[in-house]
Amino acid sequence: MYIKKFIPFLLLLLLAVQADAQRRSKRKKKREPAPVVAVVETIPAYTPAMIRLKLHETIDADQKALLASDGKEDAVLKVSADEQTNAAAGDAVAKQVDWLQYRIETDPTMDQRLKANYLSGISEILRYVKTGWRRGEVDAAYLPQIIAAYKKCIEADRGRQSIAPVIRPLPYDVVYTAILPRVFKDNTGYKDTKDILLLKLSERYPQKTFAALRTNPESPHADSLIRVMAHKYPQQLYDYAQANNKLSYKIQNIEDDALIKSIVGMARSDNKSGQFYFPFLDLISSGKLTIGDIDAVKDNPVKYFRLLVKTQIEYSKRAAAGDTAIGYRSLLGKLEQKAKDEFVAPINGLHERPDAIRFRAIQPLTAEELYYVAVLTNGLIYTSSYTNGVYPLMMRKAGNKGDELLKNLNFDHYRKFISQAASYNTLKNFLSTFSDKEDTKKLMTSFVSNLEKTEGLEDGVDVADSYASVYETLPELAGQMLKDVKTNLARNRQTGNKKGEAIYNILNYLFLSADSSNRIDLTRELRIPPVYDISFNALANDKGTVISQVFFYGDQDGRNIFNGFLNMFNPANWKIDRSNKQWVVIKSTRGNPVSIYANRPLNELKGEDDKAQRALNAYLEEHDLFPTVTIHRGHSYYAPTTIDYMAPSSKLVFMGSCGGFNLIDSILRKSEDAHIIASKQIGKTAINKPFFLLLTEKLRTGKDIEWIPFWKEFKGRANVPGFEDYIPPYKNLGAIFIKAYKKETGETDI
Repeated sequence: MYIKKFIPFLLLLLLAVQADAQRRSKRKKKREPAPVVAVVETIPAYTPAMIRLKLHETIDADQKALLASDGKEDAVLKVSADEQTNAAAGDAVAKQVDWLQYRIETDPTMDQRLKANYLSGISEILRYVKTGWRRGEVDAAYLPQIIAAYKKCIEADRGRQSIAPVIRPLPYDVVYTAILPRVFKDNTGYKDTKDILLLKLSERYPQKTFAALRTNPESPHADSLIRVMAHKYPQQLYDYAQANNKLSYKIQNIEDDALIKSIVGMARSDNKSGQFYFPFLDLISSGKLTIGDIDAVKDNPVKYFRLLVKTQIEYSKRAAAGDTAIGYRSLLGKLEQKAKDEFVAPINGLHERPDAIRFRAIQPLTAEELYYVAVLTNGLIYTSSYTNGVYPLMMRKAGNKGDELLKNLNFDHYRKFISQAASYNTLKNFLSTFSDKEDTKKLMTSFVSNLEKTEGLEDGVDVADSYASVYETLPELAGQMLKDVKTNLARNRQTGNKKGEAIYNILNYLFLSADSSNRIDLTRELRIPPVYDISFNALANDKGTVISQVFFYGDQDGRNIFNGFLNMFNPANWKIDRSNKQWVVIKSTRGNPVSIYANRPLNELKGEDDKAQRALNAYLEEHDLFPTVTIHRGHSYYAPTTIDYMAPSSKLVFMGSCGGFNLIDSILRKSEDAHIIASKQIGKTAINKPFFLLLTEKLRTGKDIEWIPFWKEFKGRANVPGFEDYIPPYKNLGAIFIKAYKKETGETDI
């Protein structure tokens, strides 16, 4: 920081010169110097030219804002669970940037224009990291490498050399941010860097390749990347082929790839029915299905869904034999969409109507089709929709033969089904329908086994989530699951499979912890943050204030809920500022300072609620206000938007609806230590209101949140039907599993 006057000195002299050093030092905040043993490397004194003084001050402010973006104004930037990584990130923002400022400002061979441009570039990087990290677009753990790369690019640029050789060996996350400053657009190698970036992005984030090609369609790598990515992401190829731009023309001009040609034909079809055909791409290209076959059913919701299910069963059989069908993900996506839109949304929406009316839409479906309706809407289907409608009808149409049903389905998504059945307390009934009781044991052994061979962690989360219910309702089966976990743990240790060892070690502790007599300390054993409590100090910022953010949506339900939300705050303890047209601010007037920011539920059809959420986020960022409590108030289909906009500083996240693995994983990608409260059912005001009142009162009075007594008190205030569908953080075993796995392996992409 620009008027540094620290010089190498001995520890014994530190106290004597400290006052003078602090007076002459450019410090953004009060913090103690690093411990000194003998000699400390410091930045010599320098005075920036008046013409660039404002640039230095801007960098200072940007450094301070970035360091505080984790909710704490200190020299450490908490970007991960690893303390060394956090310290290194903080050091990069402060010390490395300070040195770079000094070297740029004091370089006698650098002209004034370049000095100004390079200093401006530092601010661009710091601001981009701060904003991008908040949105999950930047991995701030790379900050040391980013600043170092920027320094090397400056050295190359000022020598009129290409920056391409500098960035070529670096990972994408470093390169993109380091060459972001506008000053490099005049570099002789800038065009080459765009091509290098494209290749690095396609390797690091292949799913983003088509989006990158859209802005750089003339790249010499475009054709080859289109051919490769078409087979990985045929749905994306379809979407981009529909447009009328340079990338779509380039896609259409590839004539020698049968798959690309078929997809382009669907995308450019006159009747715009390509989306109906696309899930069957593999069968169409192999001649097993025709466009005419699809046209005959595509306008009938039941018949079209039936064709989707039939194709999914065939694809799952091929997958079991090691043959992956082209576009199988698109088929699954379309199945999920139709299950939700055509069947689950109607029966959820009619939850107050008689069953004969409510479940009319699902009556024509077969047992297999009802199975997919259930498993593909996990987290969206209401408890009553599942237990009163889909599940009993499925079993009746399956002849109450659960084992035969799973065989007919090639055991597709069976782990998800078992986890869901356990969650809704139908697993005991389902297993009782097996003709051979030994098959029950074999199924549950298979359920627990070979998780190290599955893609990602979703199956492991399903196993973790199911255990609490199995332990309560099927204790003998729970004992077998624990035994199978120990067997798989020993097997993976013997074979040296680190993924498997991590998975089963975590499951072992989670299963053991279900028995309160074991007294398992999950925090110690799994090396994760506390799951049974969260302190007030952890939620408060350096000023002692707890910042909460509440997300509302502009449908009729959202508007009604918002008005009720504002009315629940006692004027004796709270003051509501309604002066802003896009959000309100609720602040405590007695006790500890608590500030609650809530966007107004404006017209969703015009996108005004989204604009309000964006504007509020911008305001919070601009004023260095970092929410540690995030509350979602809206239907489950709004949940992804809340997660996209929530701050990474969030430590307590209340979701009025549960979206299963994908929702939990998305939250933990944003804030890896978050305590998550979710519901398996539609959120109820009679439950949500007591929760908010209790939580805000705990915060206002400065109390730590201890979840077990908190939940007991909460139940006493909201003991109404549906309360059992709310899941406290310490029982959210799926979330604990993900946290522990990431901590154990260091992996972030799971």
